[in-house]
Amino acid sequence: MSFDQKLDKVVHRYRELGDMLASGATDSKNLAKLSKEYSDLGPVVETIETLSRAKAELVELEALRAGDDAELRALAEPEYFALKARMPELERDLQAMLLPKDAADEKNAILEVRAGTGGDEAALFAAQLFRMYQRYAQVRGWRFEVMEVGETGLGGYKEAIANISGAGVFARLKFESGVHRVQRVPATEASGRIHTSTATVAVLPEAEEVDVHVDEKDLRIDIFRSSGPGGQSVNTTDSAVRITHLPTGIVVQQQDEKSQHKNKAKAMKILRARLYEAERARTDAMRAAERKGQVGTGDRSERIRTYNFPQGRVSDHRINLTVYEIDKVVEGDLDKFIDALIAEDRAAKLAELA
Repeated sequence: MSFDQKLDKVVHRYRELGDMLASGATDSKNLAKLSKEYSDLGPVVETIETLSRAKAELVELEALRAGDDAELRALAEPEYFALKARMPELERDLQAMLLPKDAADEKNAILEVRAGTGGDEAALFAAQLFRMYQRYAQVRGWRFEVMEVGETGLGGYKEAIANISGAGVFARLKFESGVHRVQRVPATEASGRIHTSTATVAVLPEAEEVDVHVDEKDLRIDIFRSSGPGGQSVNTTDSAVRITHLPTGIVVQQQDEKSQHKNKAKAMKILRARLYEAERARTDAMRAAERKGQVGTGDRSERIRTYNFPQGRVSDHRINLTVYEIDKVVEGDLDKFIDALIAEDRAAKLAELA
């Protein structure tokens, strides 16, 4: 199928959807789905029509440039070259709109932050990262629900898990998965030496029951008593829940709630997200070999970003972007990095189509 045929197909589908929605010839079950498809195709069709008008205008200007009227030729000349220079940008925008979308982009996300190498300093850094994402969620107007926090007793987090919900959460946060490194002088360091510590971040698309079917016979569920720092409601009843998914060995534990039922529901939400992400990774690996320069692989062994406090800089190693605003970044000002990562990913996908 040629590129023009693809465009014709998109326009035809958009008009077909418009007719269906206008006539009411769809049941309520499919109404939301079709309305969203129609809404998503609107900007694409608008760009297709803009490109089509530009092509037609270019033909007209070319005819004027080739005509006998010197005055018209003089008027057409600058317009022709200006429009011709704009055409590649319009075509690139359209190609970007037609790129296959990640099916998980519109999903909510499960955020998991864990202390890596570096002892207490790594745990303090993990807690700082967790708060950074919490502030970023507030800026975006997202809901940030803390699901589990394992404290170290010094204000640090051994691990912390949150459910983030809102518009386009996973699309914007998915490139944050990986190893984050911090370089700074710990408060307890008498000699003023700079220490290097790490924390891992995993951003998983939240999976519903329709996305991942979990068979009860594949689960081992253990009930035990909450204990130690970390639970918001550590208590003396057997309400903590540990779920083991036997086929994969994935283990999820929840003890934040006083209710065993609520802890199980939270644990199942995290389990489904991990299983869904594992299946996404397996499918992606089967489709194609990892492309060179790919960003946002989610590989937790990959160091993706360094936070250097003495120099006041934050560097993302995947896109060679450094900003000297570390205080703003750790307060949740992440858009510079996230926007650049999204743009880089789009450019890489467009290059694949070339």
